[in-house]
Amino acid sequence: MNPFSSATRLRDMIRAIRACKTAAEERAVVRKECAAIRASIDENDQHYRHRNMSKLMFIHMLGYPTHFGQMECLKLISSPGFPEKRIGYLGLMLLVDERQEVLMLVTNSLKQDLNHTNQYIVGLALCALGNICSAEMARDLAPEVERLLQFRDPNIRKKAALCSLRIIKKVPDLAENFVNPATALLREKHHGVLITGVQLCTELCKVSSEALEHIRKKCTEGLVRTLKDLANSPYSPEYDIAGITDPFLHIKLLRLLRALGEGDADASDSMNDTLAQVATKTESNKVAGNAILYECVQTIMSIEDNGGLRVLAINILGRFLSNRDNNIRYVALNMLMRAVSADAQAVQRHRATILECVKDADASIRKRALELVYVLVNETNVKALTKELVDHLEVSDQDFREDLTTKICSIVSKFSHEKIWYIDQMLKVLSKAGNFLKDEVWHALIVVISNASKLHGYSVRALYKLFQTSTEQETFVRVAMWCLGEYGDLLINNVEMLDIEDPITVTESDAVDAVEHALKRHASDLTTKEMALVALLKLSSRFPSCAERIRDIIIQYKGNLVLELQQRSIEFNSIIAKHQNISSTLVERMPVLDEAAFNARRAGSLPDAASTPTSTPTGPSVSLPNGVVKSAAPLLDLLDLGADDTPAPSSSGGDFLQDLLGADQSFVSQQSGATHTSKNGTDALLDLLSIGSPSAPTESPSAQRNSSTIDILSPGTSKREPVSSLDDLSPVSHSSRTSSNAGVASMTDLLDGFASGPSASENNGHIYPSITAFESSSLRLTFNLSKQPGSPQTTTIQATFMNLSSNAYTDFVFQAAVPKFLQLLLDPASGNTLPANGKGSITQNLKITNTQHGKKSLVMRIRITYKINGKETLEEGQITNFPRDL
Repeated sequence: MNPFSSATRLRDMIRAIRACKTAAEERAVVRKECAAIRASIDENDQHYRHRNMSKLMFIHMLGYPTHFGQMECLKLISSPGFPEKRIGYLGLMLLVDERQEVLMLVTNSLKQDLNHTNQYIVGLALCALGNICSAEMARDLAPEVERLLQFRDPNIRKKAALCSLRIIKKVPDLAENFVNPATALLREKHHGVLITGVQLCTELCKVSSEALEHIRKKCTEGLVRTLKDLANSPYSPEYDIAGITDPFLHIKLLRLLRALGEGDADASDSMNDTLAQVATKTESNKVAGNAILYECVQTIMSIEDNGGLRVLAINILGRFLSNRDNNIRYVALNMLMRAVSADAQAVQRHRATILECVKDADASIRKRALELVYVLVNETNVKALTKELVDHLEVSDQDFREDLTTKICSIVSKFSHEKIWYIDQMLKVLSKAGNFLKDEVWHALIVVISNASKLHGYSVRALYKLFQTSTEQETFVRVAMWCLGEYGDLLINNVEMLDIEDPITVTESDAVDAVEHALKRHASDLTTKEMALVALLKLSSRFPSCAERIRDIIIQYKGNLVLELQQRSIEFNSIIAKHQNISSTLVERMPVLDEAAFNARRAGSLPDAASTPTSTPTGPSVSLPNGVVKSAAPLLDLLDLGADDTPAPSSSGGDFLQDLLGADQSFVSQQSGATHTSKNGTDALLDLLSIGSPSAPTESPSAQRNSSTIDILSPGTSKREPVSSLDDLSPVSHSSRTSSNAGVASMTDLLDGFASGPSASENNGHIYPSITAFESSSLRLTFNLSKQPGSPQTTTIQATFMNLSSNAYTDFVFQAAVPKFLQLLLDPASGNTLPANGKGSITQNLKITNTQHGKKSLVMRIRITYKINGKETLEEGQITNFPRDL
């Protein structure tokens, strides 16, 4: 006999396939067997049809295509004998799914078999229908399945209930037909019928609100009684698992009661006592018992409020947290997260156990426990929980530190009513895991330290002590450099000591050593080195005895390959060597930073200037001449300090730099006719930047700008595309960039010029030549300058706007801003529509009073907005080419 003929038995084929040593041999055997089966199908060999189907099912499970045998399944199903039908239905469930059209041919056979006199054939049909039923088959065969729910044999009723589940999921509209038969199954004594009936009712409650109300009214008491009897039943070996009686029925009943009790107080009251009994009597040292307890807790948390019962459920979850099984602890943490909103006080009792889970070896449990701890923090426990988390930070895994540090910083920021506690905690976090934090975190710490005037000495001493033991975290080193530069003099002789502090002995040389160490450490990046250089410059004024040593340190970077460090080195060396008379004013302490504005920007609560042009996040709004409300922009934006073609790393970094510099400016209000000046500012900074030169010093195009305070000493100008954000006003400069060396020489000349303090001659009643203040591809602004007799400080400007494009400009608005030593008054514009092609113009008069006439020249920042065919356009610029004697 050919071993691969159609008469080959299934066991022989399996033995031949297992004997294959390679995949190619296996494919050859399967290919020959499939060819033999096809030949048998073509010959319509009925004798071996069931054997061929058995072999096809095995081949299908191996992953080979067997679609050619689908029609053989239908032939076997239509056979009168039970063995053939059994193989046919089994093949149908394996080889065919509900998406194939061949199922249309089997519907009639299924209907006949559902009405068959042999209950075993009926069972086969129900089993097949429950596995492959499509929506069309469900509609056609639902009456037969509904009738079989009342069949005399319990096995048929059980299979009919499971088949009904499939029908309801496929066609929810048929749910109402099964409500009454399903509720009748809940009174069954047979275990299989009861558990399938409970499952069917649970599904009915999900798909139909009418079914839910009917089952809630008719069956709640009976289900509670069944669950109570089950919980109190004696040992039953038939359905016992590890000493727990029928845990599967337990869980099915609890899920159905959960659906019935949710949103209904009466149903919840009727099951409270039974749920408490199940929760207290079920053993928790077995897996089956824990499964029942978990479902019981879910049911208690879902039904209507019962305080005592919920406390019991939360205590069960607390016991779960002590379990050695990771899965049990994880689901307990998930449930506790849900329970916090219902009874936070009860969850707080398990705080210590939850904190232990934060230290767990399993990453998923650590993360979930940390989220739960974050939710549990309140005013009373914040210090204790923060201490635990900070202590764990040092020994935590690297992968977990980012989440942990983020949560700690969020907690400290949210509940920090004492600035000293906030500073202490943030310094600990920065010194242990500062590299895992975003820049805005250490920016915020600097803002807080700046505002805590009584804690300046405490902060710099705490930073110095931590700096002696830990310099691995870059952000921590940056904060230390900033504080040493600002408050280094307080470090000496323990100035502003608090009672809780221990005195330390630090000399001026020690402070310089710390900065030098940060500057020369291998891990320091460019921003850190820049901040260290700034700190050295400031310490050279605070510690005159160390000025020469500091100069020697700084001058080492005059040949550095990084142009930024090179430029700063040369400029700082010039300040220390030649300009001691102004250095103390130049490097005085930063003004107090606006903490409220910074926090609002950080939280994103302030509107963006691009989307809300009537407000900005920097100060109160003032009304401008053309009826547009704007607010004051920082002086840094006005003068575009440190601008170049490289965008800032982030908007928050740029905003922080503006706060850090503490610069001020004034905007003009036409209605009041008075100048709005800012409250504070640095005259030395304005003196340095407002010297009478036709253009601001420039820097190398390749120099990278950073958000450190050094930008106050290396202003640059560049030409950018207009932007709509008031926080990032971009200039249109009229001076070309020079080389890096030329920029350094320009800065040196600027400082030398300030030292000599030349006075410009007064021009009474003098008219100056017109200047082109601003020009782009589509717009030209011309200034006609004049002075009135006897008023050398006051300059009258007539601004003329010309449209060079082919489109008319509507809603034309001109705005201007000046530093605080200037006073600006704008008259109303002659119109708000600018004709195209230069066929008309708009004029507007300005009056500027220079309170530092003869020492500083005029400088102005402008913003022009208009609409082209309804689309708003913005143009900005910085004007520095005023005559020097204005």
